[in-house]
Amino acid sequence: MMMITGSLLSGCSMLGEVNETLDYANTTMSHLENLNSFAEEAPQMVQAAMTDPEMKEELEAQLVTIQRDIEEFVKLTDIPEVAENIHQELVTKNEALLTEVNKVLDNGQLALDKLENSELLTTAQEVSSLMTQVEGLLE
Repeated sequence: MMMITGSLLSGCSMLGEVNETLDYANTTMSHLENLNSFAEEAPQMVQAAMTDPEMKEELEAQLVTIQRDIEEFVKLTDIPEVAENIHQELVTKNEALLTEVNKVLDNGQLALDKLENSELLTTAQEVSSLMTQVEGLLE
């Protein structure tokens, strides 16, 4: 009877770890997909924002959203053991991206001249390139 109870508890623990890993992977994939979309759309948006005040506002709003998303992502605490290494790499790259976002947002206002000379788009692409590693957690 003790052996059956122990096996059930062990099985429940393993199921909990699998669910935590899936939750983490889904949260992370959503975050990376948002960054990937931004990295794909941003070059055209930056060009349009040079002459279109509405596009500048839209780009600014996206950057503020990305800023908040990154801040939330790096604060995640329930990281499954299997994802600890990739998470640390993601945090490092997200912090680098946040630094770039902060450089081009001056008190919440987009400074286009700073954006043109920043590493923001390259850094966003680097972060989204880790998607395949996170997808591996789902397998």
